[in-house]
Amino acid sequence: MSTEQGRPADLPPEKPSHRSISLGRRDKGHYTVTNPRGGTIPVSSGANDDFTPVELLLAGIAGCTSVDVDFLTARRAEPESFVVDVSAQKVADERGNHLQDIVVTFRIAYPEGDGGDAARAILPDIVQKSHDRLCTVSRTVMIGTDISTVIA
Repeated sequence: MSTEQGRPADLPPEKPSHRSISLGRRDKGHYTVTNPRGGTIPVSSGANDDFTPVELLLAGIAGCTSVDVDFLTARRAEPESFVVDVSAQKVADERGNHLQDIVVTFRIAYPEGDGGDAARAILPDIVQKSHDRLCTVSRTVMIGTDISTVIA
């Protein structure tokens, strides 16, 4: 059986290539970002605990690469812990304000046993593939800024 678009019904729908968000102002320096599915994130200049735009960029890098790594390694074993830290230096120079020295650090632990061993074995390769070609966010940033990855 197929769907109206001609894709088999048992396949997940194709991901659209277009991505978008909408940002609305709550008050001076405070905004709400909304995605097409209705999810929201408060954003501000950093005067409160809302995420700043720079933190959202770093979160985008962490989230994107985490999805890549998690989906591929969890096929072998569920992680006991899974944390990805992203840090960067904010600089202002002749090119204006920007980030440099972006570092993504993976802190992932898998259980003992064959599944955990298999997940640990592929982790470096999956992290590298995410860095080199899979993660849309970091790949986009890297066009202008190198990103280092660290497995700790």
